[in-house]
Amino acid sequence: MENKKQATEIGIYPGTFDPVTYGHIDIIKRALKIFSKVIIAISDNPEKKPLFSMEERIEMLKESFKGLDVEVEYFTGLLVDYAKKKNCKLIIRSMRAVSDFDYEFQMASVNRDLDGDIETVFLMTDTKYLYLHSGLVKEIAQREGKLDSMVSENVSKKLREKYKL
Repeated sequence: MENKKQATEIGIYPGTFDPVTYGHIDIIKRALKIFSKVIIAISDNPEKKPLFSMEERIEMLKESFKGLDVEVEYFTGLLVDYAKKKNCKLIIRSMRAVSDFDYEFQMASVNRDLDGDIETVFLMTDTKYLYLHSGLVKEIAQREGKLDSMVSENVSKKLREKYKL
C-alpha cells in the first residue's frame, strides 16, 4: 500500500503579478499539489512601477483561481514579516532558467538570515513558459500582439483596455 502524506502546510507565493501570466498560474496550480493552501501575496515593490493598480491585480488573480484553495492578498514591507503574520514558514518561488538562480538564491538566503525558520521551496517553470514574464507580456500587448498563449482571457482584456486597443 502506498504511503501518501496529506499536504497540511500553507505556502506563500509572492510577486508583483503585473499581470498574472500562465507561468504564474502553472506554478500555483502545481504548488496546490504540495501545499494544502497557497497564499498569493502581491508585493508592493517600490522599485517597480506597475501598470495595474493593486485592486486590478487582486481582481485578475481572484478571477484566475476561482474555485481553488488560494487566498489573494497584498502586503507591504518585508516578506518574512508578512509570513510571520500569516503563521507561514514556507515561501514558494519559481525559476524559469539559470539566469533566475542568482537572484532567487540571494533572496532565499536573505530571508533565511532574517528569519531562520523560513524555508524557500523552488518550483521550476514548465518549459513552455521559460521565456514568459510580465514585462514581455506588456510589451507584446502594447504592440497589439497575440496573447492567448501567455495570459488568460480576462487578463488579455484588461491589457487591451489599459493600452486602449
